[in-house]
Amino acid sequence: MLFRGETDGILAGSVIRRAWRSAREAALPPHVFESPTGRRVYDNRNTRLTECLNDGIPAAQVAEWAGNSVAVLLATYARCIDGQLPDLERRPEAAGDLPEVPGVG
Repeated sequence: MLFRGETDGILAGSVIRRAWRSAREAALPPHVFESPTGRRVYDNRNTRLTECLNDGIPAAQVAEWAGNSVAVLLATYARCIDGQLPDLERRPEAAGDLPEVPGVG
């Protein structure tokens, strides 16, 4: 079993929660620690789905992997998406940077 103590007894939920909180606080930057990301052990799934969205993987693909609809996925995780704004702001500018085609124009 995953959560057994030194005497082979099952650890209390409060012990697991305290250890998890300490590990998160040690490993995460303050703004992520304060966010819903990874707040509970079960949230590892949620954390991975959020990471996929933050990495720019299309929501439809992440929803398929999660076994959710896009609407459910975004209703749950949209507030956790972080760091994409600079890339999104550059896209309209980049669209104007198309290479010139010889003999056209």
